[in-house]
Amino acid sequence: LKAEALLRWHHPEYGMVSPAKFIPIAEETGMISEIGDWVFKESARLAKCWYDAAVSSDNPDQQIIQISVNKSPRQFFSGDTHLTWIEHLTKIGLPTSCMVIEITEGLLLDDRPEVAEKLLSFRNAGFGVSLDDFGTGYSAMAYLKKFPMDYLKIDQAFVRDMATDHGDQAIVEAIIVMAHKLGMMVIAEGVETATQRDMLIAAGCDYAQGYFFARPMTAGDMTLFTAAERAAERLK
Repeated sequence: LKAEALLRWHHPEYGMVSPAKFIPIAEETGMISEIGDWVFKESARLAKCWYDAAVSSDNPDQQIIQISVNKSPRQFFSGDTHLTWIEHLTKIGLPTSCMVIEITEGLLLDDRPEVAEKLLSFRNAGFGVSLDDFGTGYSAMAYLKKFPMDYLKIDQAFVRDMATDHGDQAIVEAIIVMAHKLGMMVIAEGVETATQRDMLIAAGCDYAQGYFFARPMTAGDMTLFTAAERAAERLK
């Protein structure tokens, strides 16, 4: 149903460079805007391929996959992506509902008026807006009702031990209830076992991502993976 765009850097000399190393540098130097714009357009290109395949499919159960793209706070403070990204999707003929903008709690705490305005522009245009890694940062409740959100992602730190730690289980269940009361859907991160999945289903969680379902993969592998999953579902 969903995919998250993850940036990886295969350096010709240093091999695999972790995003934890190059993203902070990109933010500090200002290159994050150019990188983020490229990531969005590449993700939109892929989403358009999947969208066209779903629309032209003879299978009525063919689902349209929604792609989430992480957006750095720096990108909100400079530039006008809330306009250019919307225009880009119109140009390539992709419904905005196929894309989700993911932000972190730190962006909300900055409390700049332009941030709320840009988030609202994305949401009014039909994009989904998702709050990533909820629960490990400041988690200010006031911001959840102030800013327009569609999805709240529970950080994997709580999901990881919810089967053995009653405190983590209680926090996960409370977050799900709170989010639903505020009109948001919930995505659990870092799901690695069937037990975690079953507990999340029992708690009413809407979506889950993690190694239990699939590891990070290339776009080509994702296409094959989803085709195999749908074939298996039809055989049940």
